[in-house]
Parts: sequence; C-alpha cells; structure tokens
Amino acid sequence: MTDTALRPAPATSRPTVRASAGAVATTIACVLPVFLVGGLAVQMGHDLRFSPAGLGLAVSVYFGVSALASVPAGVLVERYDAARVARAGILLSAGSLLAVAGLARSYPVLVGLLGLSAAANALGQLASNAALARHVPAHRQGLSFGVKQAAIPISTLLAGAAVPTIALTAGWRWAFVAAAGIALAALPAVPEAAKDPARRSTAGRSGGATGALVVVGVAATLAAGAANALGTFVVDSSVGRGLSPALAGLTLTLGSLVCVVARVGAGWLADRRETGHIALIAGMLVVGAVGLALLALAGAVSLVAGVVLGFGLGWAWPGLMNFAVVRLHPQAPAAATSITQTGVYAGGCLGPLTLGPLASELGYPTMWASAAAAMLLAAALMLLASRHLSHPHPSR
Repeated sequence: MTDTALRPAPATSRPTVRASAGAVATTIACVLPVFLVGGLAVQMGHDLRFSPAGLGLAVSVYFGVSALASVPAGVLVERYDAARVARAGILLSAGSLLAVAGLARSYPVLVGLLGLSAAANALGQLASNAALARHVPAHRQGLSFGVKQAAIPISTLLAGAAVPTIALTAGWRWAFVAAAGIALAALPAVPEAAKDPARRSTAGRSGGATGALVVVGVAATLAAGAANALGTFVVDSSVGRGLSPALAGLTLTLGSLVCVVARVGAGWLADRRETGHIALIAGMLVVGAVGLALLALAGAVSLVAGVVLGFGLGWAWPGLMNFAVVRLHPQAPAAATSITQTGVYAGGCLGPLTLGPLASELGYPTMWASAAAAMLLAAALMLLASRHLSHPHPSR
C-alpha cells in the first residue's frame, strides 16, 4: 500500500461533506409536512372531509406563510447562527407532524397546523443556505446548492412511499408519527455553529434588500408560479389528453427525475462559471417557457418534450438562484436569499390559486400558454436584474 493510499482526506473536505449532508437533511426534514399531506390526501380527505380544491387551498396557505416568514427567518439566521435556526426548524417541523397526527380532527385544524409547519420550512431553507455559504468552498457551492434543492423532490418520494408502507396498513396518522421520527433524525446532521464575529458585524451592511434582489424575487414569483403548475396539473392535463392515469403518473415521475438531475447538473455547471449566473437563469427560463408552450399542443411528442424542457430547465433554477445570490452577498447569505426565497414561496402560493381557476374556465391549453408567458416575463426580469448585479470584489 502506498503512502498516498494511507494519506487522510484533507481536513477541509470533512466540513464540506458535513455541511452538504446537513443542508440536505435539514431541507427534507423541514418540508416533509406539506409533501406528506399531498401524498396522503386521499386518506386524509376521507377522514377530514376535504376535496382536491381544499388540498390546493391548504398548500397555498402553506407557501403563503412561508413567504411571510422568509425575511424574518433570514434575520434570525444572521443573528443567532445557521446551526441553531436549523435545529429550531427541524424541531418545529417534527412538532407539527406530531400535532397533525394527534390533533388534526377537522380540515381547519389541519390548515392551521400546516401553516405552522411553514415557518419551519422558511427557517430550514435559509439556515441551509447560510450553512453552505459558510462551510463549503466557493468553487463547490454551486453543486452543493444544486444537491440541496434536489432534496425537495426526494421529499415527495418519501411521502409517496408512506402511502403503501404505513398509511394503508397502520393509518395515515402513524405515517405522520413516522415522519416526525425521520425529521428528528436530521438533528445530528446539522453542523456545529460557525464562530465568526467579523461576519456578524458586517452582515447588516452587505445583506440588505437591494432593488436588484427585489427584481429577482419578483421574477422568482412568476417563474415559481408557472413551474409549480407542472407538478400540480400535468397529471390531470395528461389524462384529459386521453392518457391512462398510470401513464399520466409516469409522466410526472419522468418530470421529477429530470428535475432532480437538472438541479444537480445546473449546480455543477455553475461552479465552472465565474459570473453571469442570473443571466443563465434567464436562459433556462426561456427554454422552460418553450416546454410549457409545448404542453398546450396535442400529441405525445409535444407532451414528453414539454415535460422534459419544463421540468429540466423551467424548474431547475432555484438552487442556481440561491448560489448566485450567496456569491453576490457572502457576508449575509441568509438575509439576501430570504428576499428571493420570498418570491419562490409567493409563486408557490399564487400559482395554484390563479392557474387552477384559469384551467377550469378556459381549459388547459390556455393555462399552459399563460404559464409560458409568465415564465418569459420572469426571464426578462432576471435579465434586467443581472445588469445591476456584479460579483463582489475579493477584497470587499
């Protein structure tokens, strides 16, 4: 055995891996409640007497509260450190899951508890962003943010697995108890608090809400609202085209897999670019808009192409956006990304509320065309913002 084989891994790699694993675990733990409600909607809807429309309203409330909690959560991360806030988010998520299991005896109570869990989502997302910014070297942050955002579709897989394994055997309430255990298991993965007094003293000066960040946030609202339509309506739209429910479900599975790969791939490519990340997002949104427009056309080819382009580029940008904002505001990553993350959550709230009724009244082709137009407008706003954003000087 050579000396090279015996040589330990660089010390800097361990904090990087720990931070990345902690960010993924925190993200999954803090978004489990909303995806679990979606995955168990059939069983819960029967017991608590709510319809698919009621499910849509509950999810909209969740993302609306997430949007309202985002900026305050960013302030908490900058003041008390990412590790403390991440643990608080995990504990709040686990507590919300247990509360749903034991206390949700009616639809209004469920909506209230889901709204409470939304605060955990905001805390976990922003704490994860800050942890990656402070523990991962700059040349690896793009991939780390991509992997973190790819963890969100993984949460949907966990929720789906809970249906046959627990909900259909022991009941949906025990599925929430098991999910609370999964959330609590993420606590040891949270990296230790960063000790950097200098960072806190400069955080307030470099993380404020700039006009360009607000423009990015507005663009994120439009893009997220349009992209959320993919996961929400593509199955029902496909069935309306004549596909069987099984094939329609496979369409959504294909889109989810493409989304996971694209988010990781976009992060990997971002590490190989020094600047222009916001402009790159604009390009991805243009291609994503083409995918949404293809969904308005008849035919299996346009459906598959629309799903691949829509999920692959139209919904692969959140990690890249967080990475770009962190690169531009390294002294206060949580405060800066809280502004743009507010836009993502607002889109998650407003998208189903506006596009759903549009599909009901005018049909899916009109809805997909409208979503494509919204994504094109988001691309234009991203380009506008990119002209006012520049990478901070190394000495800053």
